[in-house]
Amino acid sequence: MVMQGASILWFKRDLRIHDHPALARAAARGPVLPLYIVEPDYWALPDTSARQWAFTADCLADLRAELAALGQPLVVRVGDAVEVLRGLVQAHGIARLVSHEETGNLWTFARDRRVAEWARAAGVDWQEMAQSGVVRGLRDRDGWAARRDAFIAAAPAAAPEALAPIPGIEPGAIPGAGQLRLAADPCPHRQGGGRGAAQATLASFLEVRGRDYRREMSSPLSGERGCSRLSPHLALGTLSGREAAQAAEAAKAAHRGAKGWGASLKSFESRLAWRDHFMQKLEDAPRIETQCLHSAFEDLRPRDLDAVRLKAWARGETGLPFVDACMRYLNATGWLNFRMRSMLTAVASYHLWLDWRATGPHLARMFTDYEPGIHWSQMQMQSGTTGMNALRIYNPIKQGVDQDPEGVFTRRWVPELADLPDHCLQEPWKWERAGTLLGRRYPEPVVDIATAARAARVAIKEARSCADYRDESRRLVARHGSRKGRAPRRRTDRAQMSLDL
Repeated sequence: MVMQGASILWFKRDLRIHDHPALARAAARGPVLPLYIVEPDYWALPDTSARQWAFTADCLADLRAELAALGQPLVVRVGDAVEVLRGLVQAHGIARLVSHEETGNLWTFARDRRVAEWARAAGVDWQEMAQSGVVRGLRDRDGWAARRDAFIAAAPAAAPEALAPIPGIEPGAIPGAGQLRLAADPCPHRQGGGRGAAQATLASFLEVRGRDYRREMSSPLSGERGCSRLSPHLALGTLSGREAAQAAEAAKAAHRGAKGWGASLKSFESRLAWRDHFMQKLEDAPRIETQCLHSAFEDLRPRDLDAVRLKAWARGETGLPFVDACMRYLNATGWLNFRMRSMLTAVASYHLWLDWRATGPHLARMFTDYEPGIHWSQMQMQSGTTGMNALRIYNPIKQGVDQDPEGVFTRRWVPELADLPDHCLQEPWKWERAGTLLGRRYPEPVVDIATAARAARVAIKEARSCADYRDESRRLVARHGSRKGRAPRRRTDRAQMSLDL
């Protein structure tokens, strides 16, 4: 069957019909074949996981229902993107492919290059549409903020009123994790995906939960409810950043004069902007997934990693109670508040002296809201390898005392320490009966944190003393740094910002 004037609308990390510029463009030009390609090679990567697929499958089921209500359900195919697209184009005589511009990992970057090469050879017009404040092809950051803000302020793209049904195309099943041969990945407290869940989460945050966002976001106890919890929905695109920003602006008007709301919603809007800022870094320099942004740090940490320390950190068995509690919480939920994400990375990078390329894939797999553009920028920032940011070495004992003063969170996730008194909960080696606990029911600390922090500072200082360090740093700030007016800002990006929202 030949479909004259039809487009394939290729969904990737944009699983919605509302405020979807690519869908609006395709629908305005004729029939639309809405397509999602499940790529087994992608799901075999070290930064993907069954929990991520489970969330994605939720989103696909919702998207399929929304599209079906318009007249044409989502078509799902499993296989290599080029082969799937080639087959559909040949079978149905389609000459146009429309999708959003994706800022993904190096694998998706290479895949898109292959698709572009195929499309040119096959005479297929591939149109990629911006769907966020990320701008493709920038030379530097001058003027970026104004362009981003203009995109966010523009009217959202309207969803099509209807899609003409396409006869003769089987929608295809949404596969399970087992069919993709994904490793077992228990995540009993994972958030559910889909447009309905995104809208409910946004509404509860802007109407009720967000009032004390600014005050509650730092602790894993209060952050569980006080943070927006929109990050996985933004990562998979069941909600657009523009929708979230415009809803927040409307909420500011609705809550005007109410205690707490103004400052909290302003902070939330700032984090939405910083989200685009960090994604822009990966768009401009895809290499930061595998190479240190500043070359002075490329060989800073040993690449032949300490497998014992890495395993202890990943399992939440470092002997540092608050670190272990946060990691176990993340492993069970797929989410963690921003400050604790930063702490986990900093402890791994400075105290355990593990290379970010060893720890980054584990965190990526554990995050249901894994967004490559944010993740790899943040891994480097929190590991001190950007050449642009101030050194921030978290003291995990102090963080535990500050963020969990009564030990509720720590005892919940590290029940081996349930009987310890508050004064030594974060330092169990100081307990008078430590000999009955450490090395038996709970591990000895893998490092002395004070000694390890001192050694890390010395090593970082030495790396920064190389002859060309400052010149390269200035070039990096010009290319990637945030701006105030027209001049590059020498101040650091917010070192604690992990953009989990």
